Amino acid sequence: MTITTKFDGVSVATQASVYFDGKCVSHGITFADGTKKSVGVILPATLTFNTGAPEIMECVAGSCEYKLAGTDAWVKSSAGEKFSVPGNAKFDIRVTEPYHYICHFG
Repeated sequence: MTITTKFDGVSVATQASVYFDGKCVSHGITFADGTKKSVGVILPATLTFNTGAPEIMECVAGSCEYKLAGTDAWVKSSAGEKFSVPGNAKFDIRVTEPYHYICHFG
């Protein structure tokens, strides 16, 4: 398991994106080549997200359980683990402790 600990040479959006009444808060980051990611935290809750582009969710700290659209099984993801979500899809995420993540877009 390798956990991303920092990004160098990026631009960070200082205005946070706040979703689900503050249960999910993230900041967008942009790399020099135009690549975009977001870093954030989800507080204890069960939430449903919609994707535009494909996403890879990387767990930095904490853990979650997720369920992709069209599946019935909840799958656990812990620190150092990643899971992929297709573009134009939905996924459920269940968090019982603060879940720190990096969302890799595209």
